Amino acid sequence: MTIRANKFTPEVLLSAPRRSAAVPSPDGKLALYTVSTYSFESHSKTSEIRVIDIRTGQSKPLVSDVNASDPIWLTENNSVLWFQGGERGQTHLVLADAETLNNKIIATFDGAISNPKVTRLDSDTIALAVTGLATPSGHLYNSEKATKSHSTAKIYSSLFVRHWDAYVTENKNTIWYTTLKKSKGKSSWVVEPLKNALRNKSLNLESPVPPFGGSSDYDISKNGLVFVAKDPKIDPSNFTKTDLYYVPLKFTESHAPAPQLIKTGNLKGYSNSPVFSPDATSLAFTRMRNVQYESDKPRLLIAPDITDLTNVQEFYETADGEGGWDLRPEAIAFSKDGRELYVSAEENGRGKLFKLSSSPQHAKALPQTLVQNGSVSEFKVLPDGKLLLSSSSLIDNSIFSVLDPSDPTDVVTVSSNAKGGKTFGLSQDQVDEIWFQGAEDYKVHAWVVKPSYFDISKKYPLAYLIHGGPQGAWNESWSTRWNPAIFAEQGYVVVTPNPTGSTGYGMALQNGIKDNWGGRPYLDLVKGFEYIEANLPYVDTSRAVAAGASYGGYMINWIQGHTLGRKFKALVTHDGVFSTLNQYSTDELFFPIEEFNGTLIENRAGYEKWDPARYIDNWATPHLVIHNELDYRIPISEGLAPFNVLQTKGIESRFLTFPDENHWVLKPENSLVWHQEVLGWINKYSGIAAEQETGF
Repeated sequence: MTIRANKFTPEVLLSAPRRSAAVPSPDGKLALYTVSTYSFESHSKTSEIRVIDIRTGQSKPLVSDVNASDPIWLTENNSVLWFQGGERGQTHLVLADAETLNNKIIATFDGAISNPKVTRLDSDTIALAVTGLATPSGHLYNSEKATKSHSTAKIYSSLFVRHWDAYVTENKNTIWYTTLKKSKGKSSWVVEPLKNALRNKSLNLESPVPPFGGSSDYDISKNGLVFVAKDPKIDPSNFTKTDLYYVPLKFTESHAPAPQLIKTGNLKGYSNSPVFSPDATSLAFTRMRNVQYESDKPRLLIAPDITDLTNVQEFYETADGEGGWDLRPEAIAFSKDGRELYVSAEENGRGKLFKLSSSPQHAKALPQTLVQNGSVSEFKVLPDGKLLLSSSSLIDNSIFSVLDPSDPTDVVTVSSNAKGGKTFGLSQDQVDEIWFQGAEDYKVHAWVVKPSYFDISKKYPLAYLIHGGPQGAWNESWSTRWNPAIFAEQGYVVVTPNPTGSTGYGMALQNGIKDNWGGRPYLDLVKGFEYIEANLPYVDTSRAVAAGASYGGYMINWIQGHTLGRKFKALVTHDGVFSTLNQYSTDELFFPIEEFNGTLIENRAGYEKWDPARYIDNWATPHLVIHNELDYRIPISEGLAPFNVLQTKGIESRFLTFPDENHWVLKPENSLVWHQEVLGWINKYSGIAAEQETGF
């Protein structure tokens, strides 16, 4: 039972139950999900796999075990599979009944596996695909049994050396497959050994693509596997080129046949989200055009016939190559009959869901919007053609609902984790939005989040939060790392602008940041601050504070050296760039190459132009700097350097680091300290701390 909070604090945020997306059963009556909770009293985590009745919203646990993960339906009855961590690095495959809750181990694999997918082959056979590390010899890697070196030396002759938060090793991600076959005359299953679908050494492919690739990097059908993988012939650090491959399978072969490349003409960037049609004859996916732009617009594509991989068609294709739909499609699903596609994409600060024909020839009008508000994270097609949605908002961390795509107004909430925000003491009345004039001829959007006890006759200090990316956005969605409501409940009016560089407002606004990091985005933020001063009388800008992470941290460092920096009482930089001349210490070099219009060798002047370190003479505002040691995207020297500058100049400053965190702070105890430090810092200088002490 969830207890309603008297006040939405960091402790409440971090200890609140966190639900995964819901996955419906084959008959559409039940859905699986996982939920984890952290206790600051016992300093421990609990985790459950639960099943929810889609009609009633009632749920019950299948298993309570932090080692149980990745539940999926077995395509028949109410049978469920999940993985259970075993001894010495092994993984058990557990079969359970969602009605009786009985479960048993039906197979054990000698290594860590995840991201399972299943498909029925015949009445007695089901194919199962999973992902897991493979050794150079092509076998499943087991960290517990691997031979340990007597030296800690790491030697490299190519990139990557390290990626995101780990040094690259000789072991690579791969996709494995097997079959589950019913024993004759019995209810038990025989599970064959795992086979490596990517073992073809002549290609040397890796999937899912590190560091974030998962189940969305591949799909399985009765006809085989499809997956995305980096082009092994080019430097992965300097190029984003990720190809799509198809492996035709009968699932009875002793070895998987060689993967077949699916060619996409001039589209040579990231490939993503491959998904088979219900009859397994077609394939939909997305692909970017640019080979070095990680945030290029994904183009929606379809291969109508998987036996003819030369026929790949693009939706909304235009002669100039820009495409007729100005949004960025992400996840994809076919309708039950395969005639329509459902696609998610950001638009105007929301994570919307759209519908269109599955034929580019028939998709003449732009996609129809099915979900207007909040942010849809996943969507699954039910047997009756309706959709089971998993979404969130700025006040609720998990919502399961059913939508009829033929009538988007027909939405039924199955379960709201926070009871529409009530569990957290939050309400939609706290959330507003504004549009203001940007630096040039365009409007900029921002969310406004007010305290739950907001009084229009009073004034509240401004918390100006700047997002990272820079190709990202503040959306109407939940976050456990940068949650606007946490700042609002301290007593701020929180404004989260989406300036030049932001996603979901068209590619012109997004691409306007290229070779312009401290230009248009900064001017947009100045315009936003001026708009708040002139139009929001309940905001006290004389007590304003600003904070940002990643590119947002870069912008805070840039602001510190410019006029806007004197408008704030305190600043917070989390894992931000101090000097753009140090961008070549990052892992993914294609990022600065694209952002600064060339390599450091080719365009040093461009890197220098937008370097915050050029303006340290102007730094004067109290400044908290946070930087983590496992951040290989922006190494820790980028946090130590600004703190050294602040201390040398005698500016009030503080430095926080976590040796066991990466670009993000994910561990609950660390995250609590992060929140305490950030809120304590801004509250001190905005005057809120003094008000809290006096009980004002």
